[in-house]
Amino acid sequence: TSNECGALSLFFPEINDSESHPSSSHQTLKGTTKWATSLENLLEDPEGVKQFREFLKKEFSEENVLFWLACEEFKKTQGKKQMQEKAKDIYMTFLSSKASSQVNVEGQSRLNETILETPHPLMFQKLQDQIFNLMKYDSYSRFLKSDIFLNHKKSEEQEESSPEAQTAAKRASRIYNT
Repeated sequence: TSNECGALSLFFPEINDSESHPSSSHQTLKGTTKWATSLENLLEDPEGVKQFREFLKKEFSEENVLFWLACEEFKKTQGKKQMQEKAKDIYMTFLSSKASSQVNVEGQSRLNETILETPHPLMFQKLQDQIFNLMKYDSYSRFLKSDIFLNHKKSEEQEESSPEAQTAAKRASRIYNT
């Protein structure tokens, strides 16, 4: 599906799988703990999004998180022309009856390209909320029980209990106990 990635990267360059950010997995020591507290926390963490996308790919529903992310990015768009272009990309990629990564939202049959004529930052909000709730009450709870999540959590725990982490903790306790 390189065609899909090409279309997605037009309006959302951070989505590219080829970009890897090795430092992002070390931003927080307990990323999975944070992810498990809420879907919002998961979606705020680039590594969390990456792991959730991997899970959704296996469930054949990655388009949901990609649509949600594209809508978040769209809200930050400045200028009517850029907004029209991004709105059209979102519509053609996720909402049109011919969309390559179509999401399933209520009222889809009534959606047509006329919505693109007067774009505004929150024009996709209701649809984005539907997809968020679908993820929150469906795939998110399965993600927290998935091998992808549990293996990531286990590797975090192993990192934390490594000798380097323990010596850093001992050094810190010596500093504060003097």
